[in-house]
Amino acid sequence: MHASSIVLWAVPTGPALAQVPHWLGKMMKVFALALVSCLLALPPLVRAQGVENFSLEAIAEDSKSKVESKFELKDHQGKTVVLHFLLKTECPFCLKYTNQYAQLASTTPDVIHLFIKPDSEKDIRSWVKKLVKLDGVKYPTIYRDPGAKLAKRFDIPDGYQFHGQSVHYPALVVLDGEGKEMFRYVGKNNSDRMSKDDFVKKLETMSSK
Repeated sequence: MHASSIVLWAVPTGPALAQVPHWLGKMMKVFALALVSCLLALPPLVRAQGVENFSLEAIAEDSKSKVESKFELKDHQGKTVVLHFLLKTECPFCLKYTNQYAQLASTTPDVIHLFIKPDSEKDIRSWVKKLVKLDGVKYPTIYRDPGAKLAKRFDIPDGYQFHGQSVHYPALVVLDGEGKEMFRYVGKNNSDRMSKDDFVKKLETMSSK
């Protein structure tokens, strides 16, 4: 049942309203509307309580390379986890974005960055080879999200027309050490991403609360 329905039932209407002093009835209406607004402004319950455990398969640069087979949220309690939902198919901006955040990840060991693509293993391996390898920067592991199931769990909007396909919008979701969502950024298009500097500032602000 919707929160607004519950609140409005408590406000007298019709004949009952005539028996209530005018000033009291007006005050009750204002209070009810204010309470409804507050309830609607609250984030979804799943964000407040923390997300359920999930796992992601890691994709190596080639079939012969060895990487940690998968990531499971439950194994990283106490650490901030950043989910980078990258676009499906070829995406130059995703390459640039991943390189920038990979540099940041190398300096923040307590913050785990997961770069996620919904493509096939073959397509991901082909895409990974285009990432820039920088000295002193750990090569980022790319995780596969088949069918964009995890993106759907996090309510990342889809319907973005890109390279002839309908895909999810690029997004960044940050979880705290308890698995609760701290904040998110959803781009309006391929080039709309949260900059590395803006991310650092936002994370510092949210962590200090």
